[in-house]
Amino acid sequence: MVDMPDAIELQNLFIGTMAGAAIVLLGAFYALFYALGKQQNHRGAAAAALLSYAALVGATYLFAQALALSGFWIFVTVVMLIGYFVAPRIVWRLCVGVHA
Repeated sequence: MVDMPDAIELQNLFIGTMAGAAIVLLGAFYALFYALGKQQNHRGAAAAALLSYAALVGATYLFAQALALSGFWIFVTVVMLIGYFVAPRIVWRLCVGVHA
């Protein structure tokens, strides 16, 4: 017979799922605001991009804590955060280079 999972385990799974969804959305918001800030030279959009990234870091921390990540998986999350930070900048430079 299968044991029922603890309420704490279910709560952590739910928190991890919501934090994962927030990671995806905040990453998209960061890229969007970064591009808008660069395109229109708007400091408000650039500030919104940095706030989105800060919230992304917070969601990633919550994700790692809720799912009790350790060792290699912490390394993977750090690489993911670096990628989320660098990717919009690289894509922006690529677009400028292609469309210039």
